[in-house]
Amino acid sequence: LDLAYPEKMLDNLEKVLQIDSRFSKAYHLRGILYHGMGRHRSAIKELSTALTLDASSIECLYLRASCHHAIGEYKAAIKDYDDVLDLELDSMDKFVLQCLAFYQKEIALYTASKANLEFSQFNIDDDVDPLFKEYWCKRLHPKNVAEKVYRQPPLRISLRSGRLNKQDFKFTKHQTSLLLAADSIGKKIQYNCRGFLPNQRQYRMAGLAAIEIAQKVSKAWRFLRNPKNSAKLVRRRDKHNMSVNRGGYCSTSTLSAGSPTSSPSEERVSSGISLSWQDVYNIAVKWRQISEPCDPVVWVNKLSEEFNSGFGSHTPLLLGQAKIVRYYPYYLRFVDTHDVLLCCLVICGQPLIVLAYFLLHDRTLEAAKTIMLDLKYVNNAEDRAIFLTDIEKLKKIEVASSCSDLYNVVGETYWVATRCDSIAFQGRRLEGTRITTQNVGKTGFDFAIRTPCTPSRWEEYQEEMTAAWEVQFRFLLLLVGRWFFS
Repeated sequence: LDLAYPEKMLDNLEKVLQIDSRFSKAYHLRGILYHGMGRHRSAIKELSTALTLDASSIECLYLRASCHHAIGEYKAAIKDYDDVLDLELDSMDKFVLQCLAFYQKEIALYTASKANLEFSQFNIDDDVDPLFKEYWCKRLHPKNVAEKVYRQPPLRISLRSGRLNKQDFKFTKHQTSLLLAADSIGKKIQYNCRGFLPNQRQYRMAGLAAIEIAQKVSKAWRFLRNPKNSAKLVRRRDKHNMSVNRGGYCSTSTLSAGSPTSSPSEERVSSGISLSWQDVYNIAVKWRQISEPCDPVVWVNKLSEEFNSGFGSHTPLLLGQAKIVRYYPYYLRFVDTHDVLLCCLVICGQPLIVLAYFLLHDRTLEAAKTIMLDLKYVNNAEDRAIFLTDIEKLKKIEVASSCSDLYNVVGETYWVATRCDSIAFQGRRLEGTRITTQNVGKTGFDFAIRTPCTPSRWEEYQEEMTAAWEVQFRFLLLLVGRWFFS
């Protein structure tokens, strides 16, 4: 499963069940596999079989609830989430699942209330309380949320706008063409390597997101090509700036830095009046939110004021003696130290890095060495500089062949940061992502990519992303406008 070899896993599980057809863990593992491949209905079948053999399996109950949730079977999802919440616990891992069940149930109720509305009305980032989202992402005990946050109404009230439309799996010719195009585009978003299961559901959602983005960008191009619309755009921008909400983390004060999910933004995008980088990325975010309810995907600048303390991603390449299947290849190839542009969201309690232009370097290790030799210092765990001006130390860095060699030169936990040349401000360099080395004892070292996500960093990259998008958008408008729209 970790290596993402589905055929081999299915074959081995079938052999296990031939030996013991009542081995519940085999059905559970097959359910996990199908879930990871986007085959939620098949996963439900396997998990249900596992639960007939072990009715108290909180892992099976939680995953089945998530599968029902994903395919719009909200009544069954709520029942399973409630069953998870009612179970007696005997470990901290199970307690975490119980906490998640609380949050997932609320999201399921929210999603059900939007089921018969336009997709644009599905708006977790603006509609769901920031404190709730923060606790959900951090997997914290829901007691504080339950006391302070407005809870979603029961399912019968969530569906008060009418019964859910019966799902129709008969598609028209045009719908079939659209889905085939989405599937073809979506397959290109994922690495074809170990550790990544082929997920047909994610492919389709990503493809549909790409098509919607293309439609919105095309509409914005058409609007801006008409000189008559320029004056309208200025007048509407002035009107928007006069009425904008200026309070707290859930609002901003300018059009270009506006909320990516606010109603004015939706209206601007749908009418073709204006399109910011956040508008573009929010389309992808919404499709990602709906594609897999198990994953908390939210904009970090739409969280509560506790966000002031910041988030931090942690992507280990080496963890002790273990080579992390998904990410170890980055140990052998990594980004150029000057060409990374980062913007942070939160996924599964950690930031998801998007809009990253990766130019492959020889190795992550070489990237770290290059930075150390260039700057002649690193930062320790307390963010204090450790200078490396000694000639002997620099020579050892040059010939270092492992993260342990570099650690021995520095003598303690340290990090170095890649650098990003600013597009918005000439001569400015922003901190990119961090490469860290930490001694974890006898088992070895934690060699990882970490990225802090704080309000100050968000503001820096907000300016950067706005400038980059304007340059890109205007360039494409000039480049293909006459040819594409003539």
